[in-house]
Amino acid sequence: MRAAAICSFLVCLSIGGETIRAGEQAFDVVVYGATPGGITAAVAAARQRASVVLIEPSRHIGGMVSGGLSATDYGNSAYIGGLALEFFDRAAAKYRNHPAALTSLGKSARWFSEPHVAEQTFLEMVKRPGIKLVMEQCLKSVTCRKHRIVTLRTADGTFYRGRVFIDASYEGDLMARAGVKYAVGRESRDTYGESLAGFCSPKLRPRTVAFMATKGSSYVHGTPTRLMARGPDGALLWGIKDIAWPEPGAGDKLVQSYNFRVIATQRKKILVPFPKPKHYDPARYELLLEMVRAFPGVRFERLVFTGPIPNGKYDVNASGLIVSTDHPGFNTEYPDGDEATRRRIWQDHVDWVQGIFYFLGHDRRVPQELREQVSLWGLCKDEFADNEHWPYAIYVREARRMIGAYVMRQADCEKNTAKPDSVAMGTFILDCHCIQRLVTPEGLAIDEGNYDMPVRPYQIAYRSITPVAAECENLLVPVCLSASHVAYGSIRMEPQYMMLGHAAGVAAVMAIEQKAAVQQIDLPSLQRALRRQKQILTDADRRK
Repeated sequence: MRAAAICSFLVCLSIGGETIRAGEQAFDVVVYGATPGGITAAVAAARQRASVVLIEPSRHIGGMVSGGLSATDYGNSAYIGGLALEFFDRAAAKYRNHPAALTSLGKSARWFSEPHVAEQTFLEMVKRPGIKLVMEQCLKSVTCRKHRIVTLRTADGTFYRGRVFIDASYEGDLMARAGVKYAVGRESRDTYGESLAGFCSPKLRPRTVAFMATKGSSYVHGTPTRLMARGPDGALLWGIKDIAWPEPGAGDKLVQSYNFRVIATQRKKILVPFPKPKHYDPARYELLLEMVRAFPGVRFERLVFTGPIPNGKYDVNASGLIVSTDHPGFNTEYPDGDEATRRRIWQDHVDWVQGIFYFLGHDRRVPQELREQVSLWGLCKDEFADNEHWPYAIYVREARRMIGAYVMRQADCEKNTAKPDSVAMGTFILDCHCIQRLVTPEGLAIDEGNYDMPVRPYQIAYRSITPVAAECENLLVPVCLSASHVAYGSIRMEPQYMMLGHAAGVAAVMAIEQKAAVQQIDLPSLQRALRRQKQILTDADRRK
């Protein structure tokens, strides 16, 4: 197959019945987004002897896994297989001669690696015959004909022609440009009969002073105590909205909050002090100050989540408390935003997260003990060296979600867990970070939209990564897949993206070989191929 798909053309000719224009580049499979899901899709297709182009808008590959999310949310690891497992094993092998780097990680060591190690591992995986890697080229336009994508044009004016396309971006830009139907925000409870859907009537989840002052880090959803939403002047504290609360379960266009997964350390030899943000306004952190005052002795490791990774580094995430590194309500325009809008939101999130650290470490109203704790932390000199040691990737927890051939929903993660067209499995909790910060009728500040609920190991339908056939016959979407807001809260983990990308890569080649729409390939053949490649499709396949 590879020999029949010439990569560039200086004259017009015909391949597969399509005329190639001068200057176009043609491949069997075109993958947009070198996220972990895009990388596994490209590798899977190339190993099936397809020619593949992998197009990445940024200057780094690996998405969140090489961009800060190092303490992997893996759920039940026995259900991680295929190329996802291969990646984690390859990365872990790089520490084989340095066991001291993994001290205290225990069983998690297999799943946690430093960002630069993750990126090196991904680069090794894509450096193989059949894959062309194109960097720093964002999508500009898509040409479609008769329910098929024909070409994708990037910012430099290059046209990439493909037989099958895979959208592995976190935003779903290729899918949207191709005219595939999608959702942004929360469905109502009535849409799919989901108890967790729509507006969630928020409640206080009190935490004791003793809990907040203990050492160690743990993730806890919710508002920890009664905090007034207004200052002495009667004005709302920054970031709080005063709106009429919708009916419980009402849908909206809001998505769960984003942040940056910052890699921090206390090792003096590699420590770089937390920077002052480009746009710093201490007024943004008044509610954080009220929470600090409400819990005398509160520790830095309670205000943020510090997940240990190799070599004395930590993946710093939001703690789940009402004010942490999450930035609720300030990403609403991101999913459908143009480049300028996304750049503005990106910078605002940089300013917010850097401002958290700077405020806690420098504002004289913060107790001295807490300021001294923060001063022991900083960024890592040997991570993100070309980006002032700041993570490459903003954590887009959800953006667009395709409305495809099958929509995964809450029940599919809890009770209707078997799927005849399973191509991967999920086990992580139904997890939603705060969506917005509101004022209660009593005048208290409270976060809304967050929850964490258990699931049963569930199968993910192949139909959920395929569009409706009448919309597009040669597109697969393993990241912005077809799922409700609730179900996506579990499926959105990087190991699942990698396994779904693996399935998409194999399916893309089968669609070419069988001369079929992606919706019409032989599913038993796909499942057999995935099992041969150690993918986990059912309980019976799980690793012992």
